[in-house]
Amino acid sequence: MRYPQVKKFTTVDQLRDRCAELGIDIPLADAVDAGGRLAEAVEVHDAGAGTLRIPNRFAILPMEGWDAGTDGRATNLVRRRWARFGASGAGLVWGEATAVRPDGRANPHQLVIDESTIDGIAALRTLLAPGQVTGLQLTHSGRWSRPDGAPLPRTAYAHPELDGRVGVGAEAVFATHELDELVEQYVAAAVLAAQAGFDFVDVKHCHGYLLHELLSARDRGDAYGGSLHGRTTFLRRVAAGIREQAPGLAIAVRLSVFDLMPFAPGPGSVGVPVVDGPYPYAFGGDGTGLGIDLAEPHALLDAIEALGIGLVCTTAGSPYYNPHVQRPAYFPPSDGYKLPEDPLVGVARQLTATAELTAAHPNLTVVGSGYSYLQQWLPHAARAVAEAGGASLIGLGRMALSHPDLPAEVLAGRPLDSRLICRTFSDCTTAPRNGLVSGCFPLDPFYKDHPQRVELAAVKKATRAPTP
Repeated sequence: MRYPQVKKFTTVDQLRDRCAELGIDIPLADAVDAGGRLAEAVEVHDAGAGTLRIPNRFAILPMEGWDAGTDGRATNLVRRRWARFGASGAGLVWGEATAVRPDGRANPHQLVIDESTIDGIAALRTLLAPGQVTGLQLTHSGRWSRPDGAPLPRTAYAHPELDGRVGVGAEAVFATHELDELVEQYVAAAVLAAQAGFDFVDVKHCHGYLLHELLSARDRGDAYGGSLHGRTTFLRRVAAGIREQAPGLAIAVRLSVFDLMPFAPGPGSVGVPVVDGPYPYAFGGDGTGLGIDLAEPHALLDAIEALGIGLVCTTAGSPYYNPHVQRPAYFPPSDGYKLPEDPLVGVARQLTATAELTAAHPNLTVVGSGYSYLQQWLPHAARAVAEAGGASLIGLGRMALSHPDLPAEVLAGRPLDSRLICRTFSDCTTAPRNGLVSGCFPLDPFYKDHPQRVELAAVKKATRAPTP
């Protein structure tokens, strides 16, 4: 089924009408002017770092890079991306996924933080603008680890569906003592980040990676599983270690606040759920695999507040097994499936959940995600969400790859450069999935001229990337 493309809506009322047809709610302002709510400063209160002042309500979201060296060091491509974020006008730059150890990388060209790479990572911080609050996302990719290109999965528990996708069994599950060791590695990485001048570190709990998977590890019989208290043991131990060893460093959490069951191509290559019956493995799910129950996410945010953590970024699902949930897009990546729903439904799903959690946890500074698919109407949603208190900050992911200056344009009252608006072509996913560098090949002039654009075209032709 084909859905109307957002880029073809010429008025905000047309987008509103489409949302009404779908029975969804996406807040939209009639117009966007300079200043106003989006230009307001936001304060983050952290038990260790005190108060961080973010100069406006735009944030660059953490994205996984595929262009570092195989040794985990920053390259010129990484530095170019960070410099563009520094010139974006966004008040918060939430630095990209950085593995706490080499075998936890999701790809061979992901940043790694250790004694050998920290000088280069510290130099990234200097590429940002004065006053920008900046963090670094610490990660272990768990079952999606591919540090040398081939899968090297490590899991939180045995999963009846996902284990088969990565070709592992119970032998891949982290033992208790291995998680104990990993806690120390996260803390050591945080200490390095503090020494490098970052304002905060994100203890990443999203997108199907290890710590997100631990949140649904109800069947683990050790301290890291069972009850929600047990499933948050890892976070609590890392937070305690950071408070002790890097007391001036703030802590943040990027969280998949809900998940759905895995999807796969079905009839006509349209995405369909692959599990028939109950699905107890989705954190924030209602047990069916297709619905949301935010009771545990609310409880987790209560626990996060109790740890003195003041900054949370919401997201949902996983790019590996339900990308339409995690990253609504009109054109799916080459390893994806045709759209099972209008992507606006996915946007509304994330915005609605974020608004509920933000309202219930006023002491947290919440960065929302899922806005890029709104394209030229993103600023209208940003203003409406900010004015209604649906999120503290507006996060930009893929949009920041093609159009990093969007915050500066909005805050200055200038119209968006329509040539650079992300149209969710998904080349920024298809390329790295096939061993190429990350970037916006269709719209960023630098990547339009990059030699790997020819390779990407060949990959897309060979794989016949599915279209809506």
